[in-house]
Amino acid sequence: MSAVDSCGAPEQSAPIPASVDVEKETVITGVVSSGDGPVGGAYVRLLDSTGEFTAEVVTSPAGQFRFFAAPGNWTLRALSRQGNGDASLAADRGINEIAVAVA
Repeated sequence: MSAVDSCGAPEQSAPIPASVDVEKETVITGVVSSGDGPVGGAYVRLLDSTGEFTAEVVTSPAGQFRFFAAPGNWTLRALSRQGNGDASLAADRGINEIAVAVA
């Protein structure tokens, strides 16, 4: 698989590029999982504090996802064949990790 898929999103399991200054950027990263383990191929939506859609990526085979966003309150919504799930976080500059469970 290439570093960029057909939708233009980078491969979600790829390391954060060295050119990204994580002290100045806000990175939201995590894993989508179900009771059976990681969920690859799930759609993860990034919703702002008002619930408005901002972005969407597809998880890696290991269930990994990543967004570059602004600091603030965000909701992650995962949609998959195994089920759906939401998780919320207050993201600051740096790497912000979150798990999203689907059922």
